[in-house]
Amino acid sequence: MRTLRLLVIGIVIAGLLAACTPMAPAGGSGTGKALPKAAEGTLLRKIQDRGKLVVGVKYDVPMFGLLNPTSNKVEGFDVDIAKEIAATIFGNPEAIEFKEAVSKNRIPFLQDGTVDLVISTMTVNAEREQQIDFSNVYYLAGQSLLVPKASAIASINDLAGKKVGTAKGSTSEKNIREKSPKADVQLFDGYAEAVAAMDAGRLDAVTTDDNILIGFQAKEPNKWKLVGGQFTKEPYGIGIAKGHPETVEVVNKVLAELKKSGKWKELYKKNIPTTPPDAPLDSWRQIVGQ
Repeated sequence: MRTLRLLVIGIVIAGLLAACTPMAPAGGSGTGKALPKAAEGTLLRKIQDRGKLVVGVKYDVPMFGLLNPTSNKVEGFDVDIAKEIAATIFGNPEAIEFKEAVSKNRIPFLQDGTVDLVISTMTVNAEREQQIDFSNVYYLAGQSLLVPKASAIASINDLAGKKVGTAKGSTSEKNIREKSPKADVQLFDGYAEAVAAMDAGRLDAVTTDDNILIGFQAKEPNKWKLVGGQFTKEPYGIGIAKGHPETVEVVNKVLAELKKSGKWKELYKKNIPTTPPDAPLDSWRQIVGQ
């Protein structure tokens, strides 16, 4: 009987200890603590009431947003940044839904409410700031050229009369038309489609941000090479529909903590096969000298 009583007491104590022990977060990063409820009518409150963050990302850009055909999950640096934001809002990095956002539909997706945020290799500039709001800068790229290994193209000065592919609605399209006006610019929905066209011999070069091109070159190093260096500065920001300062504030706090803690470099190392630079400055205007 005494043994039975001791057993019962032990079970009760174990139960009390378990009840007092904080639960671990639901996955990956995050503290397991959700943000307090935001004010009614705000985008942040809408996200909280829905129970998940909806984010537009690329599905065809290695290292930043790429749909893994085996797992059917999208992976990359932009994806991991999105999960850090979900972890802050909900205490769970998996409380998130991804939607494919190619260059031409990133801003419309924010304006019509299809997504809450766009984290999709999107350069911040004054023209885009008239249409949507942006977070602070979370990555700094520069436009470059991807060409076949045997190509004689070495810089943007060699593109006159050449067929150069890039994405519709991208800053890369605007930049290449300005910097190489005699190039024959061909437009595609995504960069993977442009690289495939070059592989088929229909293009002489593909141009966009160097970090995107590095991903394609790394996948098939015997086919492609990067040339021309960086001929622009492309500070990336997270897109948010206009009029939601509370959401911008939360996103910027997440980015500030990633940069301060060193987690930004960890995410870089996880996804990008080059030595991590220092995290970028917050202000895109300071970066580009405006």
